[in-house]
Amino acid sequence: MLSVISLFSGVLFGFGLALSGMVNPSKIIGFLDISGNWDPSLIFVMAGGVLVTIISFRFLLNRPTPIFGGKLVLPTKQDIDTPLLAGAGIFGIGWALGGFCPGPALSALAYGNEKVFIFVGAMIVGIAVAKIGLRSLRLA
Repeated sequence: MLSVISLFSGVLFGFGLALSGMVNPSKIIGFLDISGNWDPSLIFVMAGGVLVTIISFRFLLNRPTPIFGGKLVLPTKQDIDTPLLAGAGIFGIGWALGGFCPGPALSALAYGNEKVFIFVGAMIVGIAVAKIGLRSLRLA
């Protein structure tokens, strides 16, 4: 049952990304181009996501267990450190250059666009290199 719920959630998320234009790099780049021809429409997508989160978390976090079982694990780390800032910076640069966020890029694979496949491939390589780099730093 958990797999069915996960699949449904992923399909719903992907559909929402496509419907909102988040899988279109020119839409993202237009949003990030604040000094040129700025497209503010994605503010509504972000506001919708924040609104759903605020409403649902009020109910979900007050439950003793998650709705579909298991254990709810929330992050406990609260400090802002170098890896967080570096990761956020690299993420932002990649988003601005490629016009894709990882989730929408995976959803956009369904369109069969060559540029999306290149981006996702580069993203996977970047994740692997980062894991190897972090592992070697912890061993040093």
